[in-house]
Amino acid sequence: MLHVETMREGPEMAGSIRSFIAFDIDDEKILSRFASVQEKLALSGADLKLVKTQNIHITMRFLGDIFPNMAEKISDRMEELVFSPFNVEIRRVGAFPSIKRPRTIWAGIQEGSRELEDIYNQMEVNLFSLGFGKSSRRFSPHITIVRVRTGRNRGELTRCLQEVADFEFGVIKADCLKLEKSVLTPNGPIYSTLKGVQR
Repeated sequence: MLHVETMREGPEMAGSIRSFIAFDIDDEKILSRFASVQEKLALSGADLKLVKTQNIHITMRFLGDIFPNMAEKISDRMEELVFSPFNVEIRRVGAFPSIKRPRTIWAGIQEGSRELEDIYNQMEVNLFSLGFGKSSRRFSPHITIVRVRTGRNRGELTRCLQEVADFEFGVIKADCLKLEKSVLTPNGPIYSTLKGVQR
């Protein structure tokens, strides 16, 4: 197995890039619907951290901290991925590990999940060739919209989750897979695109 040039010490180390691969969501109507659901959940009084709408995306693979030359190699492998533009239907709201004990609240993906899984599987092979180990988690297409900090008002949060469980957000076109840079700040992460693979 090849040695992958990642950095364990964190993004404060000189030259490291905290990165992930994702499809962005930039449809304003859909983003406003995410905000609407977030507001309804916040009314529960639970201890929540809402994902800023400009940061909402479909995570394909979190890479961690890598060196710039590895980012270039990853970009090259992304160019090799075979896929055509496809629709992604965003519908339903749920939580990991469950709505009764929510830690991460997500919007579900209906149409397009098979295409996302195919891209993920191709990407895992390409990343493995660069020395990345296989992901320890099974790929489950979803969009994180809220993180739950503590168990405060958990019962009320569960009730709110049940109310929005069948929420329909809309459909986006997935045609540009991106390698994103994430810079952690006290006000939350700031994302920027390192590479976009357009189809």
